[in-house]
Amino acid sequence: QVQLIESGGGLVQAGGSLRLSCAPSGRTFNLYNMGWFRQAPGKEREFVAAIIWSGDSTYYADSVKGRFTISRDNGKNSVYLQMSSPKPEDTATYFCAAGSRFGRHIYEYTYWGQGTQVTVSS
Repeated sequence: QVQLIESGGGLVQAGGSLRLSCAPSGRTFNLYNMGWFRQAPGKEREFVAAIIWSGDSTYYADSVKGRFTISRDNGKNSVYLQMSSPKPEDTATYFCAAGSRFGRHIYEYTYWGQGTQVTVSS
């Protein structure tokens, strides 16, 4: 069983920066592909970014490409989402997810965290 715990959310000004962390616990974390998703009030959960188990490949939603960076440190058992130049429309609850497939769809991820709130002020 893999449990995911997100941290680092909070209030940030537009144009600032924020780094989210996800600390999975589980004996096979290094073999999981990891993703970040977000959900704004009244909207569906949407894909943000994904990173393959080795860290060699990443994938981003068009809305965050060039502004957000996903990374992982398997030695520290953590995955990160660096948010640069966030915009008010990035305000949402951000979820970390783990799965055996590398993709942008919710169904491709098996394990989910509880989420961390990010609010971007204008």
